[in-house]
Amino acid sequence: MLPKLHFAKNTFTLHLLLESAEGLIDIVVTNHNLHLRHHLSRVFEFQKSQERAIYQPTPDLSTIGNATMSDAQNNDAAPSTTPKTRLLEAALPHVAFDGWSDATFRAAIADSGMEAETARAIAPRRGLDLAIMFHKAGDEEMIAAMAEQDLTALRYRDRVIACVRKRIEIAGADREAVRRGVTLFALPFNAPEGAKLIWGTADAIWTVLGDTSDDYNWYSKRTILSGVYSSTVLFWLGDDSDGAERTWEFLDRRIDGVMQFEKVKAQVRDNKLAQLALWGPKQALSLIKPPSATRTGTPVGLPGRRN
Repeated sequence: MLPKLHFAKNTFTLHLLLESAEGLIDIVVTNHNLHLRHHLSRVFEFQKSQERAIYQPTPDLSTIGNATMSDAQNNDAAPSTTPKTRLLEAALPHVAFDGWSDATFRAAIADSGMEAETARAIAPRRGLDLAIMFHKAGDEEMIAAMAEQDLTALRYRDRVIACVRKRIEIAGADREAVRRGVTLFALPFNAPEGAKLIWGTADAIWTVLGDTSDDYNWYSKRTILSGVYSSTVLFWLGDDSDGAERTWEFLDRRIDGVMQFEKVKAQVRDNKLAQLALWGPKQALSLIKPPSATRTGTPVGLPGRRN
């Protein structure tokens, strides 16, 4: 037999007791929920703060054209700009004061916002490599500019003059950087690098002109043009005439001298007695070939360009 619950008869008391218990449970549960909700909200706020710190939304490229000048100056470099170009552009403003030096290299790292390890990978010899990059960038710009011009109507001497002049005009945008480079490469331990750069410029010009020589003439043309270009640059650095007119007159005289030498070579080729006397040396020279096994001689920008 079940025992009787005596307090069940007092319904009011039982109801009050149960209601108090229910309220106590509600307080405990609610307090727990509030504590849990407060804890979770703190976790979510911390996560959001971390996301805001490490996440930068991608800018809307469609609004770039409407940006102000100050906004454009604060923007990062364009995606198409290579790290090498960024480093070189950051270095140029400092070259006039510090030359192609370690100080310029450090300033370029700071101004470009590049990691020091990345910069050292691009230019392990620091200022020297920056100077080499600067010269080669001028050659590439000259190649691109001349590839867009039609030189077929010009005499051959005038084509050569046009290329040399264009290369010097490109250098004119950073005249002091060129001057500092000449000083750097005049040092005995840097002279081989300087000679290679001048040779590379002469090779680029002859490639633009569609040189087809595949014997010792390949070397003689570049040797002669290297002398013409380097002497013209030295004259140009000291020229203060309007539009560098005296430099272009000097270049004309140098090319005229080269053309006189070519005329003498042509006369020797037409002289049978001279041909007999030079038969042995010519046979030896015919064995000399350009460094590239496949040279098409086609102008830059056309199929078959030699890279």
